[in-house]
Amino acid sequence: MNKKINKTELLAPAGNYEKLEIAIHYGADAVYLADKEYSLRNFSGNFTHDELDKAVKFAHEKGVKVYVACNIYSRNSEQDNIENYLKFLGEIKPDAVIVADPGIIMEAKNIIPNIPLHLSTQANTTNYKSILFWKNFGVKRINAARELSLKEIKEFGRVSDMEIEAFVHGSMCISYSGRCLLSSFMTSRDSNHGMCAHPCRWKYHLVEELRPGEYMPVYEDDKGSYIMNSKDLCMIEHIPEMIASNINSLKIEGRMKGIFYLAATVKTYRDAIDSYYDDPDNFVVKKEWIKNLAGINNRGYSSGFYLEDSVQTIPEYNGSTPVEENGFLGKVLKIKSRKKVEIEVRNKIIKDCPIEIISKTGPVSRDKILAITDEDGNSLATAQAGSRVTVDLIYEYLPNDIITVSFRQACMKNKSG
Repeated sequence: MNKKINKTELLAPAGNYEKLEIAIHYGADAVYLADKEYSLRNFSGNFTHDELDKAVKFAHEKGVKVYVACNIYSRNSEQDNIENYLKFLGEIKPDAVIVADPGIIMEAKNIIPNIPLHLSTQANTTNYKSILFWKNFGVKRINAARELSLKEIKEFGRVSDMEIEAFVHGSMCISYSGRCLLSSFMTSRDSNHGMCAHPCRWKYHLVEELRPGEYMPVYEDDKGSYIMNSKDLCMIEHIPEMIASNINSLKIEGRMKGIFYLAATVKTYRDAIDSYYDDPDNFVVKKEWIKNLAGINNRGYSSGFYLEDSVQTIPEYNGSTPVEENGFLGKVLKIKSRKKVEIEVRNKIIKDCPIEIISKTGPVSRDKILAITDEDGNSLATAQAGSRVTVDLIYEYLPNDIITVSFRQACMKNKSG
């Protein structure tokens, strides 16, 4: 394809090694990940130094780029350790290091001058003069502040050749560019050190001064208040507009999300981006893309600030949107023979129950579990979470394909009754 060279990158989260494999399996052009100390998602599992080295090698073998996050705002006591960490990154040679702290940027330029620096959204770059400032310090790419519109982002390309990265899907922080102190104040867990407790997602009630102990909901339902609960970002219907805004990399949020989320989002946006480049003039949003993203847990979707629509930034007062259409059942581990695969069970599976499988390419496949066999060769009617079993299916699949089931509760009711 003649547009392949300039194709917008799809950047996926990799919170641990399994997620790295899933992101690559479903078509990410690049992944972002981190060690266990110096990024803003310390509770996502992350990587040891040995695992980081292995991850970079594995991704490069697959032709996928790796960006390592070192985007905390550091303290005096951390400077020596960060210096040693940057030296380590120089040894394993990721494709870029994601940074925010000016002090870390200065050290990185001295210690790893040959590794590109990507500026984190935490630096809240909101104007083209800031871009020119960071370019003078050797930064190659900026992750645009989430408060910007596509119109504003497009203007960046008129004054600089700096690469632009922007979020295309995932959770939105209620605070300015994610730089929040609420978690530190309420739980002593510093969000700017990767330990956010997400108090913006908690339920809140109103208490009148002379009536202690009487908790009144801010609005009339029994769920409490989600006055700071941002809707999730979803730009699947606006891929052409994002690409037209001179965005070089479309980033999926979610290093702390599970592999079901990762499979659904990476596959869906991979399909959408490829569909656009295959025929830009006739790009059409497919119903299956909307269905795939609706089938993962979310807090309601919006286009955020991108389209300058104030309605899109209204908080989601109802909390998370329950998802009943799909249940994550497991992952294909290896092929045993034609149409027979070994799977790792994540939720109870039942013989003869209809399933859907998120394949690497093509639409989601509908199939059926024809037989279940345990590791000793015994035939089973069901298999529980945590087990590894062999299942017979109608069609053929690949390792790392994700297994889900539609209308799971109805299926389980029928089997139990």
